[in-house]
Amino acid sequence: MNKDQVARWALAHPLTPIHVDCAITVMLKILDGKCKMRIAEKRVMELLYDEVKTQPGLLLDTGLHRLIRQAREQFDDSLKNIIYEKRLLAETAISRPVMKSFKAMIRHEGLLGFALDEEQEASGNP
Repeated sequence: MNKDQVARWALAHPLTPIHVDCAITVMLKILDGKCKMRIAEKRVMELLYDEVKTQPGLLLDTGLHRLIRQAREQFDDSLKNIIYEKRLLAETAISRPVMKSFKAMIRHEGLLGFALDEEQEASGNP
């Protein structure tokens, strides 16, 4: 899994604005420590976020990108609380069925297969 693979995937599978919001929400969950994905899957989702952060979302404030950038550069307790609040608001704005369909789509379309490939390489399994 690398940035180029995720970039190619994103070009081949353009996200709808609501799915861009889903990617932002997953990024907030990663930063908040509430994301239950495996480490390699989180890395893929971070790369996906980087690919789609300039695309328009449907529901979420574009100011979240500045907050995410700041949290990725220097995460502290004050940012932790803000990220927590913004994550809750994002999860409230996006219905569970929409988030579930987003996650199902990225799995079905092979995005998280990059994470599986990386885990298999790390474990020495083909």
